[in-house]
Amino acid sequence: MSEDIFKKIVSHSKEYGFVFPSSEIYDGLGAVYDYGQMGVELKNNIKKYWWDSMVLLHENVVGIDSAIFMHPTIWKASGHVDAFNDPLIDNKDSKKRYRADVLIEDYMAKIDDKVNKEVEKAAKRFGETFDEAMFRQTNPRVLENQQKRDEVHSRFAKALNDNNLEELRQIILDCEIVCPISGTRNWTEVRQFNLMFATEMGSTADGATKVYLRPETAQGIFVNYLNVQKTGRMKIPFGIAQIGKAFRNEIVARQFIFRMREFEQMEMQFFVRPGEELDWFAKWKAVRMQWHKSLGFGDAKYRFHDHDKLAHYANAATDIEYEMPFGFKEVEGIHSRTDFDLSSHEKFSGKKLQYFDPELNKSYTPYVIETSIGVDRMFLSTLSAAYCEEGLEGGDSRVVLRLPAALAPIKLAVLPLLKKDGLPEKAREIIDSLKFDFKCQYDEKDSIGKRYRRQDAIGTPYCVTVDHQTLEDGTVTIRHRDSMLQERISIDKLLGEISEKVSMKALLKNIDNTKL
Repeated sequence: MSEDIFKKIVSHSKEYGFVFPSSEIYDGLGAVYDYGQMGVELKNNIKKYWWDSMVLLHENVVGIDSAIFMHPTIWKASGHVDAFNDPLIDNKDSKKRYRADVLIEDYMAKIDDKVNKEVEKAAKRFGETFDEAMFRQTNPRVLENQQKRDEVHSRFAKALNDNNLEELRQIILDCEIVCPISGTRNWTEVRQFNLMFATEMGSTADGATKVYLRPETAQGIFVNYLNVQKTGRMKIPFGIAQIGKAFRNEIVARQFIFRMREFEQMEMQFFVRPGEELDWFAKWKAVRMQWHKSLGFGDAKYRFHDHDKLAHYANAATDIEYEMPFGFKEVEGIHSRTDFDLSSHEKFSGKKLQYFDPELNKSYTPYVIETSIGVDRMFLSTLSAAYCEEGLEGGDSRVVLRLPAALAPIKLAVLPLLKKDGLPEKAREIIDSLKFDFKCQYDEKDSIGKRYRRQDAIGTPYCVTVDHQTLEDGTVTIRHRDSMLQERISIDKLLGEISEKVSMKALLKNIDNTKL
């Protein structure tokens, strides 16, 4: 069922101008997508929600925009040239390529699903008397599956941390994991796959310098850390935020915009005193989770997932996962990066990157807490959460995107009941008076019912219908997307009725920054 919903979301995205396959008239380009007229508005609203939550709500967080191209030594210092790899495995029969770690994670997720189904069946059977904790501790089938999962997880975590590619393959064989396409277990050896995109910069072939398309935006922040600190007279703790494009040569690029070769990141690096990083890590975990939950998609849809294998630079790491139609998947990562990045850039550049702390009267290399969220994944999770098929009276139905009003591409649609008698002119007049406050759309084609359905499908929270009564008394019919309730309202009250509810302020007020 969930996979069917995902297919509908993909189809809906193209039909209503949210996402198009890139270069479609040339049969497309693998794992590259273009955002359409509705998609770019939703995407920009998501970015604004993130940006304002960082730089507007925090006096000690500022933003930058660093270049995509950077000195190639930066990627040597960061460890990307030598260590930015994923374990790759091929099925010899289907000729399809997979990430070995993802195959194993999917296998463990299936075991988790089995356990959860047993729990759900028992909950229905026993009703209010059901003790889930006791059931999980005593039921033989649950215990058997849990033991199997724990054994695989233990081997998997050790293999990742030891970078033991042979053991990863052996786990795949022992678990009898098959290729989804061929259905066979005819696997190749596991090999390392570097995710960097390399290119050349220079006027001649002989004099060209090898450079990389950045695989993350974080390094642009680190190499500008001292510039920002000095020019902004920033005091520890402080953060630097950035939204920008990143590029990765993905092994498996599929699932619509979930895994793309070109994607956008929203990252914030927060600089703290050494020894205080784990406290700040916990604080930012709480704040970032609240940012997601404030959208109102349901708290149960989110969870933390601590990393089995820490990156070479981290002493703590967790993901915020959202339940997509194809399972829980990462939408944001939170890392305690220690002082690895600044110390490494200090070593490779020969420039001192330490901070003098006037309160402690000493210099030190700050530690860093990172929050990194993929814009495209956030876009997909928002669409997935908002997509709703709803049955109506009389056997009719509608597809509605229940987007938070502040994120909706169009805030208000103005619809003349007829294309005559001065109604279109009056509708245009209303739009002209409101277009400076929020995004409006004029629509006069088809019946009013069909127009309502179109606006529901793109997530427009309010529709206003201009009719003959409007010309008489200056009132219009306002329709609410979620409830479909309609009421008469004076034109001069429209701005006051709508503006507060569709503003970003309505979302931002839900975020409690007292935790910081």
